[in-house]
Amino acid sequence: MAVVFEALVKNDKDGGWFIELKDTTDGRVVVCKDLSEFEVKIQDLGEDYGGRVDEVKWISHENLSPQNEQKLRVGMMEYHEKYKDQLDSKEEEK
Repeated sequence: MAVVFEALVKNDKDGGWFIELKDTTDGRVVVCKDLSEFEVKIQDLGEDYGGRVDEVKWISHENLSPQNEQKLRVGMMEYHEKYKDQLDSKEEEK
């Protein structure tokens, strides 16, 4: 069974953004106010599957502002750069 999470990015009421992280296996949803919190919560949810997460499907809510989408992209690029070596080694394992 593939472990798939969905990350739905939405605008918050203060003009920022947040992520609704959903475990598609059991339907649990947690809210992440930033990428640091997302990192912690995806690890917590992934522990139920031995730390294995096969895929994260990123979805932008239809009302997500272009500014918030850009902020998220920049944050994701910074995250990727920070963990580049770990991400590359996981890709090689596949």
